[in-house]
Amino acid sequence: MSFMSESRQSGSALIKLSLLAALIGALGGVTAELLHRLIGLVTNLAFYQRVSTEIVSPLGSPLGAGIILIPAIGGLIIGLMARYGSPLVRGHGIPEAMEAVLTKSSRIPPLVAILKPLSAAVSIGSGQPFGAEGPIIQTGAAIGSILGQALHTTASERKVLLACGAAAGLAATFGTPIAAIIFAIELLLFEFRARSFIPLVIASTVATGVHIVLFGSGPVFSVGNADFGSPINLVFFLVLGLISGLVASGLTRLLYIIEDAFHRSKINTYLWPAIGGLFVGIVGYAVPKFVYPGVDVFGPGYDVIGSILNNKFTIGFLVVLLLSKGAVWLVSLGSGTSGGVLAPVFMIGAAIGGIFGLLMQRLFPGMDAAPVAFAMAGMAAVFGSSTRATFAAIIFAFEMTQNYHAILPVMLASVIADAVANALMKNSILTEQLQRKGVMVHHEYEADPLDMIAVSSVMTTDVVSVPQTMTVGQLIEAINQHDPRLTRHQALLIVDDQQQLTGIVTRHDLLKAVREGDLDEPVLEAGNSDLIVAYPDETVRQALIRMMTSNIGRLPVVEHAQPKHIVGYLSRGNIMAAYLKRVQDEGSVDKGWIRYFGAKSKTPI
Repeated sequence: MSFMSESRQSGSALIKLSLLAALIGALGGVTAELLHRLIGLVTNLAFYQRVSTEIVSPLGSPLGAGIILIPAIGGLIIGLMARYGSPLVRGHGIPEAMEAVLTKSSRIPPLVAILKPLSAAVSIGSGQPFGAEGPIIQTGAAIGSILGQALHTTASERKVLLACGAAAGLAATFGTPIAAIIFAIELLLFEFRARSFIPLVIASTVATGVHIVLFGSGPVFSVGNADFGSPINLVFFLVLGLISGLVASGLTRLLYIIEDAFHRSKINTYLWPAIGGLFVGIVGYAVPKFVYPGVDVFGPGYDVIGSILNNKFTIGFLVVLLLSKGAVWLVSLGSGTSGGVLAPVFMIGAAIGGIFGLLMQRLFPGMDAAPVAFAMAGMAAVFGSSTRATFAAIIFAFEMTQNYHAILPVMLASVIADAVANALMKNSILTEQLQRKGVMVHHEYEADPLDMIAVSSVMTTDVVSVPQTMTVGQLIEAINQHDPRLTRHQALLIVDDQQQLTGIVTRHDLLKAVREGDLDEPVLEAGNSDLIVAYPDETVRQALIRMMTSNIGRLPVVEHAQPKHIVGYLSRGNIMAAYLKRVQDEGSVDKGWIRYFGAKSKTPI
């Protein structure tokens, strides 16, 4: 395939993906709304025995202590759906989408697109302490994947469509298109390229448009003054970042300790969600009745998050909420039911920030930072460090509140928390499960060094060629005379009388000719005249892909305008040398201007 045909194919593929992304965005937005209504319907039927799609708290249910059993019944239904439907209905939603990208060529079974939202509606509607974001992400991802499977697409194109569906679901839920895009890049795409970024933006924009039509353009959480006051107050947010990183690490470890405990038990795996649901029911009923009135651990708790961000709770309330919500979320999610991590972690992080801010106000009465700023910073820091999606977490904090006054403390607390979590944990709360299955997840991504190197800068310009009239026997005799120009190459270019490229002959070609007794055969006939070439102005990565897809180890380098005029020779050795140089450049320390005071050695700093 020529360089120009590759470019045309890439352009047409991008147009196709962009059109499909718009469709996926619309479907994702509608699906998110349908799931929320379905959750409301299940909640009203289960707790109030009425038909309504409004999201309400189960605490006002007339059932009294009977609400203890409803989450357990919901968990039992989830277990049955996993047993007779698909095991993929269980879990967070996001790790399952990541696994599909990393190990299954972005193929998600169509049944998941039906069962996952149904299981999420049963789980959350029966009072389980989750938000719908994780299931919506997996459902949106399934929609994109199914569309990619129905059409003629490559694995990379399906990955883009899957990510478009996930981002669309997230954007439609929170009305946060930028955060949804970054979230998909950080956790699903692991790349930042035009072929994926453009469709991703289109899908998120369309889905957010659906959100605006249904809910309006206002923020998900309306907050008051979020001013962090004097710049000296950033020290407090630095400390909050340290605490948030420790909390994120603790949550991740506790979740998988609980999950391991379930796995070690002899109870049937399909009963685990019912046991987790029973724990939710007991805590959800007992805490507001016997410990602290008004503490609501049921459901996603969006109203509670909004109240925390508006500083409506006391320290005591927040402490009880933090402990009880954290406990039911960990046990329920560890039991393998259907639910997500975003809303619960948002609430836990906001509570951590709210408690810290109120304590600092008591200890330092003159501090002029608003408690809202601490709650926003805590929410972003705990979420970002636990999921390793720190950039997305920072943007989430601003888009969900549409308040940018706390931008500096939110960024500072988030990156400090991320640094702490990186130091304490190898995996995130989303990837630990995948790691245990042997799926390797790279938390960081960077540009391919070979994408930043031109073929012209690494190719061999001292090209060794042989005339097309030379015979196989003559060439073998020349090689046997240990001519270094001939022996250092595994393949030689073949040229005509005008030094124009006509073919290439490899050592394997020569050995084959010897075995067949064709020593008098011209090298052009023994070699290959149907050439695959590279161009000096393309990247090494493009040339390497051409090598791998054609299963060859070297390419003649020619001009676009003169495809027979040889300008160089690119081998695997050239490519490896270029890559090694980039690796060495990253690790080498150059001498600086300043030396350590009192240092006697010449070690550079």
